[in-house]
Amino acid sequence: MLNPTSLSARLRLPVIAAPMFLASGPELVTACCRTGICGTFPALNQRTSDGFADWLRAIEADLADHDNPAPFGVNLIVHKSNARLEADLKIVVAHKVPLVITSLGAVKAVVDAVHSYGGLVFHDVTNRRHAEKAVEAGVDGIIAVAAGAGGHAGTLSPFALVSEIRSFFSGPLALSGAISTGAHIAAARALGADFAYIGTRFLATSEAIAPEAHKQMIVDGRAGDIVYTPAISGVPANFLKSSITAAGLDPDNLPPHGAMNFASEARAWKTVWSAGQGIGAIDDIPTVATLVDRFDGEYRAACARL
Repeated sequence: MLNPTSLSARLRLPVIAAPMFLASGPELVTACCRTGICGTFPALNQRTSDGFADWLRAIEADLADHDNPAPFGVNLIVHKSNARLEADLKIVVAHKVPLVITSLGAVKAVVDAVHSYGGLVFHDVTNRRHAEKAVEAGVDGIIAVAAGAGGHAGTLSPFALVSEIRSFFSGPLALSGAISTGAHIAAARALGADFAYIGTRFLATSEAIAPEAHKQMIVDGRAGDIVYTPAISGVPANFLKSSITAAGLDPDNLPPHGAMNFASEARAWKTVWSAGQGIGAIDDIPTVATLVDRFDGEYRAACARL
């Protein structure tokens, strides 16, 4: 059985590699877990629930051959437009996935299902009210998605968001938003978070399943190349300006988007690529093992400076 204390104890660094839509797959997850950090992926990265179960079996088989790997996790979208939620949740329970990350809805029934086999539920939020609702639903941990994060991001400074959540929640807290180096991981810990929740930096690794052009666009980009808009998916998110232009859209004059629907969103995200504001600190596409070794050295050097 996994609990918040044992999760931390099983990690080489206090890092959770965030589940990235259309970019995280089994190879990235197992590479992370083998290097001692928590790897995760969205269930919806597989086109069917059967395919999702196949990925879980592949991850379990790969990690079974490794001595004491870090736990892995799955992201479930808890939103009325996700028609697969019930089927995917049953598969999560059957495979006893150690960590479940819920997004776009904190539902007690989902939390209870994961708790039934001893799993942990972390919920991502962009503001205090959503964090309060997640705590009411019984989640084990909160993921504070601050300004600058890739994907569906918030607008609050990490100083503001972490402080407000910590005023009523003392449990496990992960911080997301432009975290690209080991020093950034140390800064998240100094701020009061238990974990750094890192997406974009892991997108630009050899194991990510994102197109090579997407990875190179991250390497070539800077914070000013990120556009924050609800026009792509119906929920505010950060995207690479160059990919918006390449898709035939004007980044400064985007048409409005209707209500979120995951069928249409998947199509949009294949051509308009997401990234966070931390891309200015990314200048290569290493393996996960190389990146985590680098994080380790940078993290310990930053802690020593502090």
